[in-house]
Amino acid sequence: MKLTPEQIQIGKDNFHEAVGYTRRDFFKGAAAATTGLGAMYFGYENLEGEPVRVGFIGTGDEGNILLNEHPPEYMNIVAVADLREPNLERAFQGDGNDVRQGLIRKLGEEKAKTIKRFKTHKDLIAAKDELGLEAVVIAVPLSQHAPIAMDALDAGLHVLTEKLMAHNITECKNMIRKATEKKRLLAVGHQRHYSVLYDNANELVKTGVLGDIKYIRAQWHRNNSFPLSDSWRKPLIKEDNDTLKSILAENGVDVSGLKKTEDIRAKYVEMMDEKAKEFGYEDFDQLVNWRLFNETGGGLMAELGSHQMDAASIFLGKVHPLAVSGFGGKNFYGIPGVGPKDKWDDDREIDDQIFVTFEFPGKTYDPSDDAHSRDKCVVTYSSINTNKSEPYGELVYGTRGTLWMKTEKEALLYKEEGRGSTGGGPDQRLWVVNTEGASAAPVLDAYETTAPSAAATEASSSMGEKISRGYTEEMEHFCYCIRNNSPMEELRCNGVVAMADAIMALTANLAMKHNRRIEFKDKWFDPNSEAVPEEDIEKLVKQFPQGGWDDLT
Repeated sequence: MKLTPEQIQIGKDNFHEAVGYTRRDFFKGAAAATTGLGAMYFGYENLEGEPVRVGFIGTGDEGNILLNEHPPEYMNIVAVADLREPNLERAFQGDGNDVRQGLIRKLGEEKAKTIKRFKTHKDLIAAKDELGLEAVVIAVPLSQHAPIAMDALDAGLHVLTEKLMAHNITECKNMIRKATEKKRLLAVGHQRHYSVLYDNANELVKTGVLGDIKYIRAQWHRNNSFPLSDSWRKPLIKEDNDTLKSILAENGVDVSGLKKTEDIRAKYVEMMDEKAKEFGYEDFDQLVNWRLFNETGGGLMAELGSHQMDAASIFLGKVHPLAVSGFGGKNFYGIPGVGPKDKWDDDREIDDQIFVTFEFPGKTYDPSDDAHSRDKCVVTYSSINTNKSEPYGELVYGTRGTLWMKTEKEALLYKEEGRGSTGGGPDQRLWVVNTEGASAAPVLDAYETTAPSAAATEASSSMGEKISRGYTEEMEHFCYCIRNNSPMEELRCNGVVAMADAIMALTANLAMKHNRRIEFKDKWFDPNSEAVPEEDIEKLVKQFPQGGWDDLT
């Protein structure tokens, strides 16, 4: 969606105009609130008592973002663990930027000194009594989410794990059952459930301002065709020789005979290969570049698309999809003559281009009625590696308006122009009116002005100067629920909700793998059922290799 800067500003003003109208009673109450932004929007309160004592397992890229965004008023980080010692150091020192500033800069040197370092999650969990540990945050490669979560739950700890919830749906169901058995909370980091921006956007959808939604287009496009441009392909070693020798010595490796750079680096990789194998990786490369391999990651659909499908399901009322089909392939990496030479011998296993189509039930969907069985909303998702001309996000197309959620930081709203409807399009400012009485749904109307109203300004300011992506709020609420002994259902993204996101992403992978349309089954979404898409689909593929297996019964 290509827009001028002026049209983008109009879209943002329109969004605030509509939100200011549809949530004006909320904003009046919020003006007197004494809690923080997340607490105000999502219904929790400032924490009473001591902050929850938490250990962080995994301090890579995503782990360091969570460390940076963690709320000290709710969460007391007492320990961190990572197989890679340079990652542990980075957790404290940061990357020299505001996104991953490090614990020393965030908390101060004195507090940071009190945080214990562990080389493995097992060591951290074993020290839980000494640490007074109550919960863990897990930000490790996808294939290790479930094993580490199960260890933590078995130890009596609450768990917040990064998305995707697990590498397969059997693991998801086991995690939910274990959390229920141990009476511990299990939360998953799909942060859009705690995004103020998405919460306000969803209110617009629920009030009917957009009309009937028949299509949502979501995407996350990147361009990795330039040399050394792939953020998912990381070097195994960034450290200098002295640092590597120090790490080797600390791990009991004799470094006295190591003089040449290649010998030092080879010895370090050899040591890390052994560490990686101990925790289920083939080697050090698979640990570092886990997103590129099927055994450790879930591909573009799990890492990127799950965010988009999570947003779509929120806008559609968290209903489960009916079916999915799609195409995915390794169409760029590893093809001689395509792109720079550094791409030709790339050994990644995951697809680098994916295009999927989901069918969701519409408002009146009824499979038993011929007419209403056709009431569906289509959601398309694409992720490519060869062009990023459009920013990532979701476009929600309604019969009366279009909502663009842009890079999780902006929401733009435009009115549809139609017969008997004044104005519309990206150049038209809005106001929201209710022409059919106080109980009727609000409708969009256009007007000529150069500035937003007071209500729009109030709505804009209520979301804060810097739009939060929801990381802080999800951790605040997790800790609030722990401290208040809340039931699992109170978590906005608990295990059952997160499993639905995993089912969408992983079933889409199966649809692309087998090039077939797959219908979702209710029993897959039931944590008490043994049925999972991976087993059901693979069984049918073997039984009916030519297709014709829409009915799983």
